[in-house]
Amino acid sequence: MKLDPNHLEILYAIVERGGLAEGAAAIGKSQPSVSRTLAKLEDRIGVKLFEARRRPLVPTELCALLAHEGRKIHQAGRASSQIMDDYYRGKTGAVRVAGTPFFMDGVISELLASFQSADGNVRIDQSYGFPADLLAQLNDAGLELAVMPMREGSVPDNFEFHRILPARNVIACRSAHPLARKTPIRLNDILGYSWLAPPADSPLYHDLRNALESLGVNEIQISFTGGSLSAVTAILARSDALTILPYSVVYMLKRRTALTSLPIRIGDPDRHLGILTSKDTALSPQANRLRKYLIAEFRTLSKNIHRADQHSLWRQ
Repeated sequence: MKLDPNHLEILYAIVERGGLAEGAAAIGKSQPSVSRTLAKLEDRIGVKLFEARRRPLVPTELCALLAHEGRKIHQAGRASSQIMDDYYRGKTGAVRVAGTPFFMDGVISELLASFQSADGNVRIDQSYGFPADLLAQLNDAGLELAVMPMREGSVPDNFEFHRILPARNVIACRSAHPLARKTPIRLNDILGYSWLAPPADSPLYHDLRNALESLGVNEIQISFTGGSLSAVTAILARSDALTILPYSVVYMLKRRTALTSLPIRIGDPDRHLGILTSKDTALSPQANRLRKYLIAEFRTLSKNIHRADQHSLWRQ
């Protein structure tokens, strides 16, 4: 015999609370409605579920067994409601996010770790890419959030770009580099050192070329090209090589590695770091929550960089 799960849950409420009125109140139903349900259930099984003329209500042995199953249904209902509530609040689920490698490894990864430490039930599926590839992934709905530098005037109509950090690049080196202790630094001072070049297809590589041209430098000695941020920072820490990095990356790395930036003003890129999303696809609750979190964290990061900077490299 198959019984209605809703009837079993109501039976559990009556037994648990000790009366029809109390059980009805516990599950948000009227007492007449609960009385009718109990009568239907007794007609269905052909026996009375409570001992006659006993107050408060005393369940029969069969009633107690059925109420026990109703308790499981009640608990499953509450658990499923909590699951749905957590999902729509962005507390569970998964987020697909990607970005340009140096920003993801140097800045974003630490923020993602902080986000997960606060709410570890959200899985983050993180990958890398450069702007053209990230745009394609957002178009195909294979990606929800892209964190990358972009010219705001070049954002396609079907995308939304939220700027989170002004673009600033610096010449980076190890803290013990000879030029780190030299003031003032002249153009000829940087020409005697080798350089690490970012991946050739990255925006940062073009920034390096543009920055050197702005300084009137046409030729440099390149000792290393491509590689990950960890490879670049490892080489910088063990050599007198120079490279160009976003100032936010250097700022974050200063706390973990012996890196610094030289007080040389170089041309700023004509783009800014931001979060790109597709207007054609609604963000999941998890992605929307992560987006708001990153925006708030970058607001704080920008203020901290302003306070920490002593060389006017960040000031407008």
